[in-house]
Amino acid sequence: MTIRVVLATHNAGKRREWSSLLDALDIELVLPEELGIHDPVDETGATYEENALLKARALARLTGLPALADDSGLEVDALGGAPGIHSARFRPGPDVVRYRALLDALADVPEKARTARFRCWAALAMPDGRTFTAEGICEGVITRLPAGDLGFGYDPVFRLPEMGQTMAELTFEVKNQVSHRARAAQALRPTLESVLLP
Repeated sequence: MTIRVVLATHNAGKRREWSSLLDALDIELVLPEELGIHDPVDETGATYEENALLKARALARLTGLPALADDSGLEVDALGGAPGIHSARFRPGPDVVRYRALLDALADVPEKARTARFRCWAALAMPDGRTFTAEGICEGVITRLPAGDLGFGYDPVFRLPEMGQTMAELTFEVKNQVSHRARAAQALRPTLESVLLP
């Protein structure tokens, strides 16, 4: 029997990504608006995990369905871990504005000090109040110039040294094996199997 799970996003692309990450599990991911919920949940937590739990708990409460949420960000060592949980709000405007502001902030930082990581926390909330979380991390470096057009956010300026490419140069299939969200999903998957599909 297919289990319906509401995914805390209004982004159909993110649903596609999560559906691929949870491939082979008998789970149908539905978006909040498909259930008549259009207002986003305020992300007032101090950590990625808190924000993911806020979103998942709110949707489980509103829908009576299991809810899956994630929160992620880019942590740049030379900036003391910024932009971190404020990654999506680092600068107002489209993605290109944010990553160009990041490159400007790192203009005088030498190559060896441009280390960074994408970090993701995924959360599952059940209607009965139980919650489960898992973390995924992807290490990399910040480039001096953007490259690739397959990703979003900071992907064009985040290079994976072991692959010699930015996240935005990776195919969808490869990204879904190595990204921070993929690793969080992999870590959460045994819980999803045991809790949702006993």
